[in-house]
Amino acid sequence: MGYGKLKFGTFLTVVVVLLAIYYRSSYDVLQQKLHSVLKALENLEDKYKVLPRPKVAVGYGICTDVYVEAGSLLEYTDEMGQPQHFDEITTKEELLKSFAYYFRHGAAAERFMSNSSLFDMLVAEARSFPKYYSTIGGNAATMAMRLVKEGCDVALAAKMTDSLRQMIPEAIEVVGDEVDRDDIHLVLEYKRGETWGPYKSPRANRYIIHNDKHNPEASGLEDLQKILPTFKPDLLIVSGIQMMDSYPFEEGKRLIRLKKIHEQMRSQPQSTRIHFEMASFVEADLVKDLNELIVPYADSLGMNEQEITNLHNSLYYGNISLVANSTPRVAIVLDQIRELFKLIRTRGESIKGARTLTRIHVHTLAYQAILTVKGSSWKNTMAAAAKASLTAHRHVCSTNRIDLQKATLIMDDSFTTSIISGTRIPLNVEEPVACWNETFHVLGKRIEVDVCVAPVLVCTEASQTAGGGDNISSAGLVLQI
Repeated sequence: MGYGKLKFGTFLTVVVVLLAIYYRSSYDVLQQKLHSVLKALENLEDKYKVLPRPKVAVGYGICTDVYVEAGSLLEYTDEMGQPQHFDEITTKEELLKSFAYYFRHGAAAERFMSNSSLFDMLVAEARSFPKYYSTIGGNAATMAMRLVKEGCDVALAAKMTDSLRQMIPEAIEVVGDEVDRDDIHLVLEYKRGETWGPYKSPRANRYIIHNDKHNPEASGLEDLQKILPTFKPDLLIVSGIQMMDSYPFEEGKRLIRLKKIHEQMRSQPQSTRIHFEMASFVEADLVKDLNELIVPYADSLGMNEQEITNLHNSLYYGNISLVANSTPRVAIVLDQIRELFKLIRTRGESIKGARTLTRIHVHTLAYQAILTVKGSSWKNTMAAAAKASLTAHRHVCSTNRIDLQKATLIMDDSFTTSIISGTRIPLNVEEPVACWNETFHVLGKRIEVDVCVAPVLVCTEASQTAGGGDNISSAGLVLQI
């Protein structure tokens, strides 16, 4: 009996040693793979410098972001009922149901809370937690700060308090009046694999609620218009329009503000390119207005995997998609980009004053995909995809130096360029950004495009997800202006 136990013990020891050797070997192989990808991405990023300093005007708005762990502020209860979507939030019960609706999919969401007293109470409670923190937020302000950091001269259209203005880098020219109180966005963050009641998130993300007063009005729009003729930007970025979603405007006022943005876009010379950054929209009527007044007048579009599905469905089917796959396959996103590009170019031919869409950037958790028209003014597409990829990790991990101990690749080792009749492209760790040419035919016109896909060294210890898209999109634009 003792001999049998000895044999079993020896066998078990050998198995444990072999498993340890196997996992150590696998870990070393992964680290070498990550190191090769990182080195190649950084080499591409370093190859192109931002010279001379591009001039960028960014609208509209700013806020104070208050970050808190979602599970700390929101407590799951069995009485809550089933997850449910709401265009706007009025009660604590609606907040819990709405949060569950997006949390279970790991989908980013941003909702207006019309109940001011409830919102203020939640903000005060969030600020009572030791791990809460605040930063400058808002799409326009976040993009402006990234652009300045990357070497651009920036004008930001936003209204804010004097105390918040003191926090803005001096290199940013702020245009907009002073206000008595800043808008606040309450950012409820959660990590990949986190559970909340019976639900488990497939990825790290955030749910944002706000009770804005200034941002829905496209804060600073008129002030920006005054300085544009003398500032003469190389690029105008239109962002933050989702703040108009479900906001209780007076009858017709939202359309009036959208038309003013539309007029500002149309008044720019062709030498000033225009980029529109999408966001989370839930109102079909607002998205319809965007498709008429904003999208046709942009040279470039930026969006994430949720937003491209939303835009695609609104243009093709007249409805919106509240939640999409949080980790879509490359082939699916590339097909969506192609369809959007062709449809927007086709629609633009019959719209007076429409610009010619020449760039689309889709940023996802696993990869960056950028399409640019050959011969257009957009340059360095491969390097832009690499920089966007690196910025994704740096922002989410809150670091300037990428630590491979906190990184992984979730993009497949190979991908297909289309689900219809695509080519399979393997991941080359020495040259991880895959680029190729394609030819489109739109209304009898032959259009040559470049497409680049870059893997993301996904941050495994997420520090922040809010503002990720704004930082990533800005970084991609910097090398292409």
